[in-house]
This record gives sequence, structure tokens and C-alpha cells, in this order.
Amino acid sequence: MTEHQAMGGQQAWLALTTEADQTRAEALARRLLSDGLVACVSLQPLQSLYRWQGRLEQGQEVQMLLKTDGSRLSALEAVVHQLHSYDTPQWLAWPVWASTGYAAWMTAELSPVAELPKP
Repeated sequence: MTEHQAMGGQQAWLALTTEADQTRAEALARRLLSDGLVACVSLQPLQSLYRWQGRLEQGQEVQMLLKTDGSRLSALEAVVHQLHSYDTPQWLAWPVWASTGYAAWMTAELSPVAELPKP
């Protein structure tokens, strides 16, 4: 048993992507929330510097931190890739430990796995 499990924590997942602007980020967030794939999406405007097709690029984006659980992660990734405005969207995901209360809230807000949308 891990220290987090002993303290009553539960595993959750965070996924990170960016969108081109606030309007697109909000639209994608609302869709993911209405589909029950995430319990919460945090949006943060930022300036990105990156290499794309051999060139240094710079642009304004909106970072999206997606909060879900492991049973929805694959469906979430598929829907993000399907609806995203970029050809190659950022997709980073990692497991985290959530407090018992936060994990219970997340579980209550997520759609049952059997009802997840098909990408």
C-alpha cells in the first residue's frame, strides 16, 4: 500500500493540451464536460515558443489542464484529437493522487464509462 492510499487518496489523471485561442479552448472544454469525459478543465492563456517543421515558432495559446480518471483517458484522448484545431495537438497525460473528497467529486461528475461517447 502506498502512502497516498494509506491516507485515503485515490488515483486520478491529468492531461495537458493547448488550443489556438480562448474561444476554441472553451468550446472544447464545454464539449468534454458535457460528454462526461472530464470533471474539470482549467484554462490558462500563455505564450508558446516551439519548433515546427524545422522552424522556430511563437504564438499565443490557451493551455488546458484536463482532470479525469483512468477509465476515461483513452476516450478523452480520442475525442481531443478528433475535435482539436491543430493537426498535431499536444497530448501529455500522467497519473496523480487526489484527496478522497476531490476524487469522490470527480467520480460523481464523470459520465459512467458505458455512456461515454464514441469518437
